[in-house]
Amino acid sequence: MSAISVGQAVVLGVVEGVTEFLPVSSTGHLKITEGLMGIPVDDDSVVGFSAVIQVGAIAAVLVYFFKDIVRILSAWVRGLRDKEERYHHDYKFAWWVIYATLPIVVVGLAAKPLIKGPLASLWVVAGSLIVGSGVMWAADQMGRHKRGEDDTSLKDAMLVGTSQILALLFPGFSRSGATMSTALVLDLDRVAATRLSFFLGIPALTGAGIYELKDALGAGVGAAPLVVGTAVSFVVAYASIAWLLKFVAKHSFNAFVVYRILVGLLLFGLLGAGVLES
Repeated sequence: MSAISVGQAVVLGVVEGVTEFLPVSSTGHLKITEGLMGIPVDDDSVVGFSAVIQVGAIAAVLVYFFKDIVRILSAWVRGLRDKEERYHHDYKFAWWVIYATLPIVVVGLAAKPLIKGPLASLWVVAGSLIVGSGVMWAADQMGRHKRGEDDTSLKDAMLVGTSQILALLFPGFSRSGATMSTALVLDLDRVAATRLSFFLGIPALTGAGIYELKDALGAGVGAAPLVVGTAVSFVVAYASIAWLLKFVAKHSFNAFVVYRILVGLLLFGLLGAGVLES
């Protein structure tokens, strides 16, 4: 039998789609949901399933930002052929995304036993949700929100990309939360910070999904739950992206900060009461 049923895959696909790009930690919410449904959160096939259905959310980014991605890739290809094109911001930005992905790849491979072992605990998720909230609130207060997307540099991309390691090591911290917070500290405005987070997430999350596919299929998750969970996450994530970009254009991140603290405290309570196993 599959470690995850089709019905459970639908629920997890919805959770993944809603939370992947909101700064609330998709990994944390998936682990909480899996725990409530009695699914072992540290099982290799379950960890693999969570990584694979992220590809559905990434596909939503590819569709939503299709024109931007085509423009950036076209500039990159032209730059490879023509030196004059290499001064174009889009050409440089494409390389920055590649460079900024390397740190998380190295750490992800080196720290895999920790990520799938002790750091997969729901206690870590609860603590990371709350600590990450404080970081996000401070970043939003500190940032001057004066720089747009065209003002980004290699330094910005490297710092924001490297911050993804926090979410990799501490599930609950949130990849989106870490990247957006770092971008805000660098004085990017909220929309630019959010869009940069999206673009930097494409190679990291796609690579993780492909890398984990063999574990998800080989260790007990059937093809049907994987397909269903991925499809559901794509549909829900697309709507989530559209909503988030409109929200951050007019609001601060305070609502997410409060929500994360409440979820973290609730999780501590559930773990302490024995309702959930860590």
